[in-house]
Amino acid sequence: MDQHTNLITADHAAPFESLTVREPFVTLDIVPREPHLLDYLMILRRHQWLIVSFLLALVTVVTIATFRLQPVYEATTRIEIDRENTNFLPFAGNDPYGLYQDLEDYIETQSKILVSETLAMQTIKSLNLDQDTRFGGHPHDPGTLEVTAAKNGVQSPSPALGAFLSGLSVKRVPNSRLLDVTFATTDPKLAAAIVNAHVNNFIEQNFRSRYEATTQASNWLANQLDELKGKVEASEDARNKYERDNQIWTIDEKQDVTTQKLADLNRELTGAQADRINKQAIYQLAQAGNYDAIPAVRESPVLQASLKRQGELSDQYTEALNQYGPKFPKVLRIEAQLKEIGELIESEKKSIGAQIQAEYQGSRQRELLLQQALDQQKNEAASMADRMVQYNILKREAEANKQLYDGLLQKLKEAGITAGLRSSNIRVVDPALMPTGPARPNKSRNITLAILVGLIGGIGLALLREYLDNTVKNPDDVETLSRLPSLAVVPAFINSNGNHGGRLQRLIRGSDNGVQDRVALLSHSEPQSQISEAFRALRTSLLLSQADRPPQVILVTSALPHEGKTTAAVNIGVTLAQLGDSTLLVDGDLRKPGISRALHMADGKHSGLSSYLAGATALDVVTVPHPLIRNLHAIPTGPVPPNSADLLSSHRLIEMICELRKRYKFIVIDSPPIMAATDAVILSALVDGVLLVVRSGATPKEAFTRTRDLLNSVKSRVLGVVLNAVDSNSPGYYQSYRYYPYGYSAYRGAGAEAAKNGNGNSKGKP
Repeated sequence: MDQHTNLITADHAAPFESLTVREPFVTLDIVPREPHLLDYLMILRRHQWLIVSFLLALVTVVTIATFRLQPVYEATTRIEIDRENTNFLPFAGNDPYGLYQDLEDYIETQSKILVSETLAMQTIKSLNLDQDTRFGGHPHDPGTLEVTAAKNGVQSPSPALGAFLSGLSVKRVPNSRLLDVTFATTDPKLAAAIVNAHVNNFIEQNFRSRYEATTQASNWLANQLDELKGKVEASEDARNKYERDNQIWTIDEKQDVTTQKLADLNRELTGAQADRINKQAIYQLAQAGNYDAIPAVRESPVLQASLKRQGELSDQYTEALNQYGPKFPKVLRIEAQLKEIGELIESEKKSIGAQIQAEYQGSRQRELLLQQALDQQKNEAASMADRMVQYNILKREAEANKQLYDGLLQKLKEAGITAGLRSSNIRVVDPALMPTGPARPNKSRNITLAILVGLIGGIGLALLREYLDNTVKNPDDVETLSRLPSLAVVPAFINSNGNHGGRLQRLIRGSDNGVQDRVALLSHSEPQSQISEAFRALRTSLLLSQADRPPQVILVTSALPHEGKTTAAVNIGVTLAQLGDSTLLVDGDLRKPGISRALHMADGKHSGLSSYLAGATALDVVTVPHPLIRNLHAIPTGPVPPNSADLLSSHRLIEMICELRKRYKFIVIDSPPIMAATDAVILSALVDGVLLVVRSGATPKEAFTRTRDLLNSVKSRVLGVVLNAVDSNSPGYYQSYRYYPYGYSAYRGAGAEAAKNGNGNSKGKP
């Protein structure tokens, strides 16, 4: 670019000024769209064959493995385990929680005993399973059950033990005392026989252990009773001797009287103290002269009547004084009556005060007497308690020894009875029956789980593949990554047999099967096809891309090779020429020419754009009209130069574009990929707009955004993006790509025939 800029000198300013002024790089304000459930459904639809393949593979493998497994039968015996009372002593606790916890621990212990090696060996020996080949034994070899001593002294058990324990399982029924003992083997009859025999051996072992424990307890109780009998006799003799020596004959009655009298005196003293405190408070109010607060004063009828009379005389006195004056006889008489009433009230209050004082003195004296009686009774009770200490000790010892002796004697009798009974706290609820069908493999469950896992795994693989797919796939990706408008969506080419031609891959990569030539001129040969309709939609977008007038010089490029830029450039030129406007196609890809081959024209090896830029040929010589399509001319590449960037940076290219603007209404330039060479960046500075071609599912997002940044750095005007080679049969094509092609399959033959007759250059609206 620096070389190209330096070449634009003052001598060539005039032709360069004739170039249209390009608008700045335009971007769209795209609001990020929240993922929708439909987006995930479209992802699953796009990868439906991956999901189905994974699902079928997993289901097939699981099904084959399931049907090849040998059937295993399970027989189950249900037993009930009650709490075992192993306490033969008379001082057992009765905590309900402790009993519940003991039962839980006991049931758990019994379940472990059921799967113990000792019990398993008894069952194996009773059924001769050590000679069964299914348990690793050998027929007619009775020595396989016996343990063999190794060289280092470690004993190894029989192989049948491991096989037996692997098929045995114990499961507790929730919220109950029931256990399900299950044995699994390939023989249904043998499974029922083994589990029933195992449970019977377990019950027999439990009985033997209980019998041995009972016998040991009986022997121990008998020895303890002999010793305890002597202790009972000695304690009774000591208690009787102390009772005689201390003259304690009516000890219980004396004890009750003393205690009761002490309690009564304490209660009486408490009441006397409360009464004295109450009367003392009233007495203190009287001493302070606050008679109005004393209840006896307020409740006295004489005092209340005098106070009422005093109030009436006071009212009369006030009325007479206001009416007659202080010296009037009536006023003086009322005044004398008031004085007399006042003296009567004071006398009554003093009388009540004297009565309150007398009551207070009486209550105080009563409290003192009760306190003295209580102290005397306390001394008597303390003296009696001292004498009773040793007596109570002797009495409790004698009673304890007697109670312990009676309890042990009772337990000894119970132990003797228990030892003679054949009882057990384990009961068989449901014995095992021969199973009618195999427990595993569960074919329907395995296949169902395989389907679920296969479906979930397939969905996971589809989402993972979608996450790892870092290519541009739809217009939403285009607009989100580049903030450029998606001008058109070109579907992938469908050949005559209805298959996608590798989604244009073969024709873009230069295959020799002739398909590329068909697609390059598809807008001319099959004007009613979906691809032709897509390029006409692109033509319309280009013509309406600028407000004042459509771009005249258009550069078609891509980020990477094999994205369909040459095919897009040719079809754009064809559709523009079909409007009746003079259109020129310029093959600006001086490194890998493609316009001549696509238009079925001479390859231009002797003259073309490179020879003109080198100054070897005139512009009229290198401009070639198309033999079939009217209004369409082309400038081939010419000889491939070794320095294409230098030629494109020369002033002759600027002069050529200025001259071509005067001759043609539309000029479409095909250029190399931007990431492969700098030619397209040089050309982008001389055109009215750049059209970027992106291949759906092939162009990496990093390459696409890098291309956008390169064009933005040189202030090129990017008209928009063409999403090429989109699979029209892909799920979500109509929803995501916003392209609604009409079914022209019935008219393809007519369109091709019209093209052969030269009627492909139809004019019409954009």
